Amino acid sequence: MSAIRLIGAPVDHGSAQRGCLMGPDALRTAGLEASLRRLGHDVADLGNLTPDAVSTRSSPNTAIHDLETCAGWVSALARASYEARRDDVIPVFLGGDHLMSAGTVAGAARHSAGEGREQFVLWLDAHTDFHSLESTESGNLHGTPVAYFTGQPGFAGSFPDLEAAVKTGNVCMIGIRSVDPAERAKLADASIEVCDMRQLDEEGVGAPLRKFLARVEQANGRLHVSLDVDFLDPLIAPAVGTTVPGGATVREAHLVMEMLHDSGLVTSLDVAELNPFLDERGRTAILMADLVASLFGKRVMDRPTRSIWP
Repeated sequence: MSAIRLIGAPVDHGSAQRGCLMGPDALRTAGLEASLRRLGHDVADLGNLTPDAVSTRSSPNTAIHDLETCAGWVSALARASYEARRDDVIPVFLGGDHLMSAGTVAGAARHSAGEGREQFVLWLDAHTDFHSLESTESGNLHGTPVAYFTGQPGFAGSFPDLEAAVKTGNVCMIGIRSVDPAERAKLADASIEVCDMRQLDEEGVGAPLRKFLARVEQANGRLHVSLDVDFLDPLIAPAVGTTVPGGATVREAHLVMEMLHDSGLVTSLDVAELNPFLDERGRTAILMADLVASLFGKRVMDRPTRSIWP
C-alpha cells in the first residue's frame, strides 16, 4: 500500500475559461479520499496551495495575461512537489488548469535528479502544451508546461529558474489530437514520443503505453503522470474548457490507469483541467476520481454498477 498525499492546486489563471479553481473541491466531493482509503492506502489531504508572491520580468508577448500569478503558482507547486517526494510519499495534485504541471513536474524532476534517477513524464492530454512564452498566441499559459519543464528557451526571468529539466526523450504523450503550428514545428526537432488518436485507433492504447513503461523500468526511473480531463472524449467528460472531440473512452482510460498500477512505477500524479462550472451534476468529477482510484488499485471486480448521473 502507498502513502498518498492529496494536494489541492486551484490554478485558475493559466486558462481563459475560469472555473478550474473549483476542481480540487469537486474531486474531494466526489469521494476521492474515501475511495483511496478503502483500497488500504495511507491517505492525507493537505488542503489547497496558494501561489507564491514573486516578481517576474514582463514578456514582450502582449497576449500573455496574469504572468506573475502564474509564475507564483509554478514556484509554489514546484516546492510542494519536491517536498512531497523528499518525504517519500506519492503526491496527487488536484487541479486546477494544466499550468499546474509546470510546477509539479519541475519539483519531481528536481528530487529525481538529487537521487541520481531519471524523471519520466506520461502526458495524457488532447494537447501537447509545448508553447513557449513567445509562441503562444492565446496568452493562456496552460499551453506552456511541457516546454518549460523540458528546458526549452523563452522562460528565463518570467518563470522560476528550472533546477532540473526533464529530457524530451523521457516524455510520452498519449491522446493528442490538437496541435498548434508553432508546437508542431518545435516537436519536429524534439524527441518527445507523441501518440495521437489515429495511432491509438490503429494500435490500441496498450501498445505504446507498454513500450513506454518498459523504458521507465529499464532506466530505473521515476514516473510522473499528468492526466488532463480532455484526454477523455467530451461526451463522457464535459467539465473542461478546451473540448476536443474524439478522445479516449472510459474503458481506454481505465485500461491506462490499470496498467500504470500494475507497473508500480508511478511516483506522482496530476489531475488537471477539471472545471466543475462546466460539468453536468458532477459526472466528470466522479469519473476522474474513479480513474485515480484505478491507478491506485481499484479493479473491475471492485466496481459496482452505478449511474454517473447522481
